[in-house]
Amino acid sequence: MTPTTTPSTVSERLDRLPFSRAHLRVLTGSGVGWALDAMDVGLISFVLAMLVDQWALQPEQASWIASAGFVGMAVGASVGGLLADRFGRRQVFAVTLLIYGVATGASALAGGLLALILLRFLVGLGLGAELPVASTYVSEFAPARIRGRLIVILEAFWAIGWTAAALIGYFVIPTSADGWRWAFTLGAIPAAYALIVRWGLPESPRWLARRGRTAEADRIVASFERHAAPVSAPASASAPAPQMATAAGERVRALWSPEFRLRTASLWVVWFCVNFSYYGAFIWIPSILVSQGYDLVRSFGFTLIITLAQLPGYAVAAWLIEVWGRRVTLAVFLAGSAVSAVLFGTATSEPVVIATGMALSFFNLGAWGALYAVSPETYPTSMRATGSGWAAGVGRIASIVAPLAVPPLLAAGGAPMLFVVFAAFFAVAVVATWGLADRRGWALDDR
Repeated sequence: MTPTTTPSTVSERLDRLPFSRAHLRVLTGSGVGWALDAMDVGLISFVLAMLVDQWALQPEQASWIASAGFVGMAVGASVGGLLADRFGRRQVFAVTLLIYGVATGASALAGGLLALILLRFLVGLGLGAELPVASTYVSEFAPARIRGRLIVILEAFWAIGWTAAALIGYFVIPTSADGWRWAFTLGAIPAAYALIVRWGLPESPRWLARRGRTAEADRIVASFERHAAPVSAPASASAPAPQMATAAGERVRALWSPEFRLRTASLWVVWFCVNFSYYGAFIWIPSILVSQGYDLVRSFGFTLIITLAQLPGYAVAAWLIEVWGRRVTLAVFLAGSAVSAVLFGTATSEPVVIATGMALSFFNLGAWGALYAVSPETYPTSMRATGSGWAAGVGRIASIVAPLAVPPLLAAGGAPMLFVVFAAFFAVAVVATWGLADRRGWALDDR
């Protein structure tokens, strides 16, 4: 007789599978959504540089266009995680793609500042929910021995999307007065991709097992086993894992229980600091370069080159995270980000601007990859998306504040002061990493 599937047997069967085409399908399916997310976030940095001139915006007005999206992302990240733990990873992932794809397309029709700010908030709702849900989703399929590496590779799709944004910024936006509208039109692609996600990707078997839908969970795991090389028969059923909080309010309160409070506090600090420095810098880099005397096309070209350094940053982080572990890899890349930020802020010649900008891009995006690997591993299955979502939501508070803080910091001390502040936030994040749990090679907690 076939043993009854429980959360523990699902975990054991998934963890002993070799990487197969079924895993690749989950990874690339989620990664394409991740890349489209990055493309949308990246586009706004180029659109802002053009709208400041075309709409005669003050720096504070431009800041609100960027920050409105991050307000939506803060709400979306917190609510999206709760919904994903309640209704499933795949369902929420598809809905978030649809929301931000439609809102991005509508942004192309915006006729003024207030309309664009409102639409950017709606875009942010979808974007904010999508990222923690996608990383949770992939982590729950990944075998323990390569889980961190796969999440960093998932995060590397961000570089592909941001590079696409840079290419659109360089080749499309400057070509006409409506170039930014065409850019937003291209950003509507996720609305169509949501249908592929909804019908083409399986639900997380770990989540299904936790919800008592054991037949569905078993069917999905069995399909992964068929795609893989021969593996041993399913393990005998073991006792069900201890029950964790199930209601939304209980899951949020559980984040601060004695077992998780240090991890949660450390994770929230790292998320906050990395968001502040990353979005404060990369949303404003094209505009800062324009303010330093480079024309629009040249500043966009510099940004494109700087963006290309993201991919090797992810590649190195993906290798090191299974060699050094999560904490050390994250701390090293954050420290590299801090040093690079200071050097970029004080750069004066074009070669140094490009070189230090590429170093900042390399280290900062490698740190992002490690952070997304750590976050879903911090909590058990019953509250994994909630924990990741709330950490991301706290980080989005920083991404709201950062674009608004850039104009006064630039006015007070120019680029050197601005990037020293960013470096200080990276340094605080380095210290906070040591409160995180390093679960390299461990099975996910399926309570």
